[in-house]
This record gives sequence, structure tokens and C-alpha cells, in this order.
Amino acid sequence: MKTSPQTEPADWHRLSPEQALEQLDSSPRGLSTAEATVRLQRHGPNRLEMTEGPGLWRRVLAQFNNLLIMVLLAAVVVTALIGHLLDSAVILAVVLLNVSIGVLQEGKAEKALAAIRHLLSPHANVWRDGRLQDIDAADLVPGDVVQVASGDSLPADLRWLQINNLRVDESALTGESVPVEKALAPVAVDAALGDRLSMGYAGTLVTQGQARGVVVATASGTEMGRIGRLLESVEQVTTPLVRNMGQLARWITFAVVAAAAALFAFGTLVRGMPVAEMFMTAVGLAVAAIPEGMPAIMSITLAIGVQRMASRNAVIRRLPAVETLGSVTVICSDKTGTLTRNEMTVQQVVLAGGVVDVEGAGYAPEGALRRDGHHLQPAELFREAPVLLALAEAAALCNDAGLHPEAGLWQLTGDPTEGALLTLAMKAGIDPVELARERPRTGAIPFESEHRYMATAHAAAEGEPAGHDLLLKGAPERVLAMCSHQLTDDGQTVPLDDAHWQRAIDEQARAGRRVLALARGHVDAVSALDSRSGVDGLTLLGLVGIIDPPRQEAIEAVAQCKEAGIRVKMITGDHAVTASAIATQLGMGENLRAVTGPEIEAMDDQALRQVVLEADVFARASPEHKLRLVQALQARGEVVAMTGDGVNDAPALKQADVGVAMGRKGTEAAKQAGAIVLADDNFASIAHAVEEGRTVYDNLRKTVTFLLPINGGESMSLLVAVLFGLALPIMPVQILWVNMVSSVALAMVLAFEPT
Repeated sequence: MKTSPQTEPADWHRLSPEQALEQLDSSPRGLSTAEATVRLQRHGPNRLEMTEGPGLWRRVLAQFNNLLIMVLLAAVVVTALIGHLLDSAVILAVVLLNVSIGVLQEGKAEKALAAIRHLLSPHANVWRDGRLQDIDAADLVPGDVVQVASGDSLPADLRWLQINNLRVDESALTGESVPVEKALAPVAVDAALGDRLSMGYAGTLVTQGQARGVVVATASGTEMGRIGRLLESVEQVTTPLVRNMGQLARWITFAVVAAAAALFAFGTLVRGMPVAEMFMTAVGLAVAAIPEGMPAIMSITLAIGVQRMASRNAVIRRLPAVETLGSVTVICSDKTGTLTRNEMTVQQVVLAGGVVDVEGAGYAPEGALRRDGHHLQPAELFREAPVLLALAEAAALCNDAGLHPEAGLWQLTGDPTEGALLTLAMKAGIDPVELARERPRTGAIPFESEHRYMATAHAAAEGEPAGHDLLLKGAPERVLAMCSHQLTDDGQTVPLDDAHWQRAIDEQARAGRRVLALARGHVDAVSALDSRSGVDGLTLLGLVGIIDPPRQEAIEAVAQCKEAGIRVKMITGDHAVTASAIATQLGMGENLRAVTGPEIEAMDDQALRQVVLEADVFARASPEHKLRLVQALQARGEVVAMTGDGVNDAPALKQADVGVAMGRKGTEAAKQAGAIVLADDNFASIAHAVEEGRTVYDNLRKTVTFLLPINGGESMSLLVAVLFGLALPIMPVQILWVNMVSSVALAMVLAFEPT
């Protein structure tokens, strides 16, 4: 072989198909079985290795890594040695109670790597010995030629050799809200992951078309495997609560040991009291000063917070995350599906005579059509805006998607962009099903990435010349090249004003919208579609500007976060222009410039720490970029919450002080890496959870300030008794009873304090 198959995936997209095959010493017909066997022995199975999490006993032992617990354990040993077995047993019972609570609250071991592992396809269609075979995906090796079709999950990283109308859903890796059209041409070596159109990645899903590709990386060498390694290298961050309690424990321990030693020395040397008696007094002082009930109170307070958050769609996986939310200073949010609806929507229609604004968001056909502030009624479109009606009819007929209501929500079947066009038609008063029945399709040119348009033919309406009406939609520059005329507001056909449409396309692009052009024409026979001879000299109907709009509740939540002193930063794999446009609509600022992945790549850690404070929008971000951004914010002393739904978000979710995964559309890897799962995938739920977290933090602070004076009073009573030579007013066992029963019961009331 001429190269290692586990060469970083970033290298393969710059090679042509022929160069990739040559580098892998393969051919378009794949490998022989004998060669594949040799390579399998050399490189191992196409399976991600899973690192086992800590076992039960390791988790139990970790609970003893606490200064206060160590002091109590020392007291257990010494009191047992001098014969005070009852005291020893009671102190040990308190220790074991706290350890048990800690183990129960820690929950499951880390499962993110296992979740990523299951994303690899179990089977693959591969060319071996010159024929297509169905094999276990674990047996794939670099150089194998794999065939995929719509509905297949890619079993390894592939360099495409042949494609036919191929679209791949890479949202789990890149955060793109729509499937990506693939191409064969090599791309620049520094292209972002979402721009590597010549590549397919393990774990992503083919949504349309067929293709053949050569395996360039398997197992840990894949992009998915690389994220797994990245995730494995991330250490779980200690929460502010744990850090603060650790600091408090050190202070208490130092004070307790010093006071107990001084008391022991004073009693034996100055007062001449028996050593055994003074030792028990010192132990009593230590037991009195240590707030043994605090771990139990903390767990109870956090558990109440968990219940409150669950009622507001935030499911807590790791208990300390409840309080950490209350300390958050920065929320880093993914865009697609969290800040936005993840439902493509037509926001504007550009006609020859002006712009029509389309209200409403998502696939529900609810929202007005407005031009110059005037509400265009659907029943009056035929008279007031015939060109808009013609465009809406073309959008409904030249369309393969379907929309239907289900449980009060509109569900899409098919491509999201086509779903947006159907919704536009319905807002214009058109019933797509009825229209398709009235004007059945007689022929079609399916969408292909090489031609970048789709066309359908329909029987001509009554009163029109014999033949077939041709309706077409596609990339604006491609459609404009096929048009010679345009339709005016009053339905007249005039020569095409190319400059007007180019300005409109640029304006829509600057607003972050995806632009489609719609046109119509006429063919005498459907057979003309086969040669594409009838798709010139068309009449342009107009342009539509499509975007995944922000959630209304997210806009309100961003404003609430600002009022609460929390900065919101958008980190997305989507394009910079789109990210900036959505950020502006969310109210994050005006004229926001997005810092892109390649720019982050070029910065050292010091420069990134400065940029991350100034910028609020980061686009085309890879998993490493997201991880570095979170680390840069933490290095500046920020407490960071990170949201995400894809495998690409998992390392940053694990690194963040609070990882927030999406419950509906999130991958299992993201859910396992996060400490919190949002049941409704809504950014507004994070704002509610932060509010609850601040309540928990406040209640914990009240609890600590309640318990410490009680323990201080008990300690002082012992100190005064020894100093003045009085009998001890209370024994260690009695102190433990007061602390674990009376104090805990009284302090528990504070855990239920409202916001």
C-alpha cells in the first residue's frame, strides 16, 4: 500500500477519485477477498474500541477522597483503639451514610463512547472479487469500494468515486440543518468539514440518491473515531459547588485539627486531665465542628432542584449540574434546532415588481403575505398579485414533499426546502393535494447536483396552447441562465432584467437566506424533457428566500439571559452569513461578524482567549474548535454552559461546566456527554433551568450559613468547659445525634425555599 489508511481524514478530500484509488492501491471494482483479509489483519476491524468507565468500587473509593471524611475516619480508628466502640460505630455510620448518598447521586458511568460506537453501520454493500457483496461493516478495510443508496448509514469514511443525485445528512457531525449535496471534484485542503463535498463520513445518513466510494479510513481513523478520541481525552470539569465545598472542607479541617490539638495540649499539660479523656474531648470537638449533615442536605437540596427543573423540560443526569447552572456566566449554544426551529421557512418572495414578506415560521401554514405593509388576502391574489399566485402554484406542483397535520403539529415527508415551498403555497390559499389532482404531472426532470434544478411537466390548462406546461425550480444562477423573460405584477411577460435579479440574490444572501428561483415554460411533448431541449427560453416567476428561523421563545430567552448578566454565544457548523443573520434576529447584537473555523485554527490559545470575549458568533466550527472555545472561556474564569445535539458537540459538552444536550433530536452520544438533557430542544428551557439553578445555589448558601453557627456553638461549649475545668456538657455521640437529626431536619426547610 502507498499510504496508511489511518491518515487523517482531512487529507483525502483534496485528491481526485483516481488519485485516492492510486494512493490506496485499489481500483473502481474494489479489492480481492485475499487482499482484504491481509489488510484486515494489518489494520484491525472497523469497530470503535470502548473504554470502560470506573467500576462500582472505584466510585465508592472516590467518595472517601474528601478531607472531612478523612478526619472522621481517623476519629473512627482512634476511638476504636481506645475502646470507645459505640462512638466509633456512630461516627462510621455517619461516614457510610454520606458515601452511600454520593455513590447513588453519581449515577451511571460515562457512556458517550459507547453511543458513538453504535453509530457505525452494521452492514455494508462492498465490491469484492469484482462483484457486489453484503458484508459485516466490521470487515471493511481501506481500499474497499462501497456502494450506498438512500436510507443507508455510511459504514466508514469514503472518498466518492461516482455519485447520482447524492445528498447526505451530516447534521450529527456539522450541525447543517439541511442535507448536503455531494460532488466529485476535489476541494481545498483547508476546507471546513461541512464543505468537503467530495467526502462521506461514517455514521452520516444518505437521504437521496446513490453513490460509490472508496474507503479511506476505518474505526478510530474515521472522523467519528477522531471525535471519540477527543472525547476520551477530555477530563470531567469539577463543578463550582464541588470546588467551593472542597475549599470550605479544607478551611474547616485546618481549623478543627488546630483547635483539637490545642485543646488536647491545654487539657493534658495545663489542666492535668487524663490523656484518654482529653482525647475523647478533642474528638468531640472535631465531631462538633464538622457539619456532618451538610452532604445529605446538599443532596436533598439538589434533588429538589432536579424535580423543579424536570417540570420545566430540563432533565438532570448529574446532580451537581443543578447548582452549576446557577453559577453560569456564559451559555454557548448550537444554532440549528436549539436557537432555531430546525424547520425551513420562506421569509421573502422577490417578484419583478417588489418584495412580499411572508409571516409565520415552520411548516404550519399560518402567517400573512404582506407587500408594502398591505395584507394580501389569498382569495384576492388572482386579481391583486397574479404573479405571486403563479409562483405559489409552481412551488406546490414542482415538488416531491408532503405535509400533513399530526397531533396538532405539521409533519414533513421529504426535503425540508420543498416543505417550505409547500407551506408558502398553502399560505397563498392553495391546497397542494387538490392542485396536483387537477393538474397531474405528465413528466419530470429530477433534481441532480450537476444540473442544480428540478422540472415537472403538467397538462396545459384550458384555453392554453396544446402541449405541456413546464415548471422549474433550482439554484438562481442556473435558472436565470435558462430564462429570457420575466412575469410582471399584472401577469405580463417582458424581457428579463438580469441586473435586478442579481441585486435581489445578493440581498437575500446577505440576510443569510438560501435562495431558490422558480420559472415556467411550455413544451410540445414530454419527450423533450429527456433531452432537456425544452428547458430554455423560460419565463422567470421570482425568487424565494428561505431560512431556518429563530424560535420566538429563544429570542425572549436571550433577552432574559442578558438581563441576568449571562452572555450568549452561538457556536455552529453552519455558514458564517447565516449564523450572523440568525444572531441578529435573536437580538444578540447588530452587524455581528462571525469568526470562522479556519480563523480559529490560525489562532494560538492566548489570541483565542481574547477573541472569545469580544465575539459572540462562531461559524463553520469543528469539534476541536468548539472544545477550544469552551476551554478558552474557562481559562478566563467563566462558568460555561454548552448546548448541542450532534456527535460533533460531545467533546465540548463534556468539557463545559454544564453540558446541555437536546432530548428530541440529539444523538445518544451528545446525551451521554451532557449533564442535562432538554426534553423540548428549546433554548428557553435553559434560561428557566438557570433560574432554578440560582434558586438552588441561594438555598445551599442559606443552609451552610445555618449549619456552621450550630456546629460553632457546639465546639465553643466544649472549649469553654475545658478552659474553665468544667464537666463536658455533651458527648460525641450526642453531638452526632444533634447534627444528623435536629440540624438536618431544621436545615431541610431551607431547601424548599421558593425562587
